[in-house]
Amino acid sequence: MNNFSCLFVKCTSLLFGLLFTGDSQSFAQTGKELPWFLGFSAPAYMEVWIETADVVDIQERVFRGAGGGIASVPRPPNNQGIARGWASSNGGGKGRHVTGADLPRLIYVRWQSLAEPQTYEAYIVIPESAREIMRRPEKAFCRADGKRITDYRDDIGIGLAPGGIAKVWLGGPCLKAVEILRVVGNVNSQGPSQGKNEGRYALPLEPESKAYIEKFGIPYGSW
Repeated sequence: MNNFSCLFVKCTSLLFGLLFTGDSQSFAQTGKELPWFLGFSAPAYMEVWIETADVVDIQERVFRGAGGGIASVPRPPNNQGIARGWASSNGGGKGRHVTGADLPRLIYVRWQSLAEPQTYEAYIVIPESAREIMRRPEKAFCRADGKRITDYRDDIGIGLAPGGIAKVWLGGPCLKAVEILRVVGNVNSQGPSQGKNEGRYALPLEPESKAYIEKFGIPYGSW
């Protein structure tokens, strides 16, 4: 068994063990101060539906359903966008604050890649070096109001692409996002909605996305 397989098995066992212990809590039941934001995006036209994003923080508490729904994805008309590669400075994407959580240790994401279509899952282990960045205050210039402030990189943006690719950035309201890691997920053998929806995907492709993919295909390997 290779190193990735070992890590995957360990993460799987730990996460699902935690999910069924008393330390697990629902996202909707927390009500503390908002410490960090979790957002999702996808390359142009490569639409994504997130079935769930579950977080394990550094205190080993589980926050189920910390993310879900459609990811932020640009769909310029008339095939004017480019799906290949990522934006030079990826933002946080569409998401929400993970209320009541400490900094993340592990993020589990299960999503439907509507462009293919295919269902993937990934275990994203956040390194300590990333948490150090999140803790560190930085001087920043905010263009919105023209002021210099002290800001934090407390936005975690996860880009999801066909082929099971998950790329992670750290950013802040007035700070340029920095890439921290890239993970290749696995096909979820149960299919969309964990096999509970007769193989149907959550949403059909938007006309702009469908037209782009029919003309140019999916640029696997560019993410």
